[in-house]
Amino acid sequence: LKVHGSRAAADLARGLPAGAPCQRPHVAGGAPRPSFEEGRRGAAARPAMNGQDQINPFFRAVSRFRQRRFDDCIDICTELLEKNSRDQAVWFLKCRSLTCKQWMDDVEIDEEGVADLLMDENAVAQAPRPGTSLNRPLTKFDAEGGGPSQVVRPVSASGRPLTGFARPGTNRPTTSSAGRDIATAMQGNRPGTSRPLTSMGRLVRLGTASMQHQDGGEFVRLDALDLHKYAQRPAIAKALCDYMLYYARNPRKALELASEATQAVDFKDWWWKARLGKAYYQLGLLRDAEKQFKSSLKDEEMISTHLELCKVYLRLDQPNAALDQYGRAGEKFAGDTHILLGLARTYDMLNALLRGVQFYKRVLQYDSVNAEAIACLASHHFYTDQPEIALRFYRRLLQNGVANAELWNNMGLCCFYSGQYDLTLSCFERALMLADDNNMADVWYNIGQVAIGVGDLGLAYQAFKIAVSVDPNHAESYSNLGVLELRKGNVEQAQSHFHTAMRLGPHLFEPAFNGGLLAFKLGEFQESFELATKALEAYPDHIESKELIKQLKAHFSSL
Repeated sequence: LKVHGSRAAADLARGLPAGAPCQRPHVAGGAPRPSFEEGRRGAAARPAMNGQDQINPFFRAVSRFRQRRFDDCIDICTELLEKNSRDQAVWFLKCRSLTCKQWMDDVEIDEEGVADLLMDENAVAQAPRPGTSLNRPLTKFDAEGGGPSQVVRPVSASGRPLTGFARPGTNRPTTSSAGRDIATAMQGNRPGTSRPLTSMGRLVRLGTASMQHQDGGEFVRLDALDLHKYAQRPAIAKALCDYMLYYARNPRKALELASEATQAVDFKDWWWKARLGKAYYQLGLLRDAEKQFKSSLKDEEMISTHLELCKVYLRLDQPNAALDQYGRAGEKFAGDTHILLGLARTYDMLNALLRGVQFYKRVLQYDSVNAEAIACLASHHFYTDQPEIALRFYRRLLQNGVANAELWNNMGLCCFYSGQYDLTLSCFERALMLADDNNMADVWYNIGQVAIGVGDLGLAYQAFKIAVSVDPNHAESYSNLGVLELRKGNVEQAQSHFHTAMRLGPHLFEPAFNGGLLAFKLGEFQESFELATKALEAYPDHIESKELIKQLKAHFSSL
């Protein structure tokens, strides 16, 4: 029997009003069905069709979008828009595809360029107290929050201890940079292959084929848009705002649209306030961004908004305010790894390394495969004379699928210092197989350190020579080459290597102290005093340099 409800549902599915007469003859339930032979003849009479042709192209585009195959989705949407340029659903899908293709998580990826640092007018204090500014972090490596001294744990070119995980902002220079300017602190190692990042360097977008539309222009002409009209339609407006921020890289237009949309919703939508803050942040209006993020948090507390606000505080050089904001966010969202990582990174930037280690351990309680937390904890244990524990962390990274030259290099060092000499060379062999020109010098330098540890000075000399041949700016290798040349009795060559190391690595105190000690033994007391003072500028707590200066002062007073 035919039920009327199913008839109405079937008609509505075909787009007909309920109860309307069918457009095809209705076959009664008792009518004879076609036989199998008739069905085969009917199938043979129809032309064969491809399975892709039977699928609705818009449905296929949505499927590609869900599969994150954005290029295929954009191509299908472009073909559909050429047939009907006013299809809003297809336009919306292409807009979202273009945005997702260029989208990046800018909550954490934020690198300050040279222009941003040179023309920073947001600093509150020109001479801040240690520990209250990223430009002047803590200098005392005490048991409360510091960690190993600079003798044990090396520092980067900007004067910060190495944390074991490369992230944006690690090259930000400090006031204790011993005469280094911003350009030298942020430049790359190899000459001619890298330069300091300029302002908005990550936000430059080149024209690509996906920008082309049916009339040969851009997909959306932002200058010709009526933003007030689009602000009344929230779904399209939000997609358009993200398109402006992430694809078109036009924060000014995004700011205008977000302002109109915020007024349209009577200032009660947290999402639009957060986008206003993001647009202000990209334009460099940090105080306005802070107001918008705070207003957004009053309407709705979201993790991303908290992280954006903390990023504003860090750009304003207020790490303590960022720590307080991270703490409030951690109370609201207990166990969120992004907040805990933000706390750990901020403590690392302040040189409070032991406090950061506590939060890295908490991260692993909630996310046991977090690569950053594992790498930083491994680095901490290695520099606190616990290579066996560090090796366990590095093996955990290897089990998680991380396989690069840095990991095998660190595992080789851990094996050597934990007494597993049979595995050391095999780890370094794998590191050399995976290394490129950017990290090859570091691998050979560590091979030289291992060779010195086993007493093979010939291998160490060759390894350091290979390191400086791969990277002519490798200051640590020059410093160790100077020591080896001095053992051979080549005093002039040793002095040359020490001066080269000081020129290439002004953040290192070892070549300055070695050069000063050599000058003292040669009777060049004035040069020795200058070099020892330079070593103390790089590392104020170096006991040997202080003793050398004490002896020099005693000698000068006797004259």
